[in-house]
Amino acid sequence: MEFNKIKAMHFPNDVYIGHNAIDNIRQVTENHLKSGTILIVSGSKTYEIAGEAVVEKLHGLDYHVLMSGNATMDALKKAEEEVSQIKIGIVIGVGGGSKIDMGKKIAFDLNVPFISFPTAPSHDGIASPRASIYDGKSFLSIEAAMPTAIVADTKIMAKAPYRFAAAGASDVISNITSVMDWKMANRIKGEPFSTTAAVISEYSSRELIENAGMIQPGLEASIWMITKQILASGTAMAIAGSSRPASGSEHLFAHALEILGSGNAMHGEQVAMGSLAAMYLHGGDWKMLYDTYKKIGVSTKAKDYGISEEVAIKALSIAHRLRPQRYTILGETDLSEEVSRKALKLTGII
Repeated sequence: MEFNKIKAMHFPNDVYIGHNAIDNIRQVTENHLKSGTILIVSGSKTYEIAGEAVVEKLHGLDYHVLMSGNATMDALKKAEEEVSQIKIGIVIGVGGGSKIDMGKKIAFDLNVPFISFPTAPSHDGIASPRASIYDGKSFLSIEAAMPTAIVADTKIMAKAPYRFAAAGASDVISNITSVMDWKMANRIKGEPFSTTAAVISEYSSRELIENAGMIQPGLEASIWMITKQILASGTAMAIAGSSRPASGSEHLFAHALEILGSGNAMHGEQVAMGSLAAMYLHGGDWKMLYDTYKKIGVSTKAKDYGISEEVAIKALSIAHRLRPQRYTILGETDLSEEVSRKALKLTGII
């Protein structure tokens, strides 16, 4: 039988992570800019934190600064209209999750290189080829540009509130249940599975679980550790060609919360709660996860984020609907209120 399988995998060509990594932004940009204008996607706060410094490093080069708000389809449309008359040669996303997502999607649509310059290690999107864009009803995980380069300055990232770092660590830690879901989908549904991607994803999770005690406020070394594993998680997704290694039932729960009412919870905090429930449903060691999140200072109690018991129960019950083609421990039909309540109650989420 003739073998005709083909698969494309895209990885960053340059990765600079550490103290004063920003000093490399000009060289990296010039290396990957063939012609045209540099588009810098940032926000009002993140521009002050790092955008201005990036612009200073690019002095003398032709650039355009695009100030973006939340990553929504409407905002994306307006942004692309704003730069439609400019010959963009490369995009640099400077900021947290939404600015990186906007930059990645714009670069993908324009078919130009993308440089990720995160200001906080708040989630694994800084190193993945997926973008989370809100369409008015829910957050869609859509194909975007894999960063051609990542410049992660831990000195700058350490200035962000510790909550961002803890949330980013939680996002990667939750990979452990994503991989469990993926293995189950492979076993039950015959879904394609990459052992390499799964091993890397689980490794990134285990590294943070085992070193949770070293993740503390005010430590640049903590930012270094979290960011390294975020990059590993992004590599796993690049190998898999999808977000499967890092997005399972725990992310479906998070997306359901975003629709029903996630209070003031950040993405990483949402998936931390979701991973506890998922681990319980898998029959795994959810107490280990609970202790890990507690060590790094992340609450897994819905009420701490202003999320009611009713919303949390409903979110777990309907979470499978958010991505029905992605088989997880949540199954293919709504969980009963009784099962959802029990899972959330026993794990301390409600």
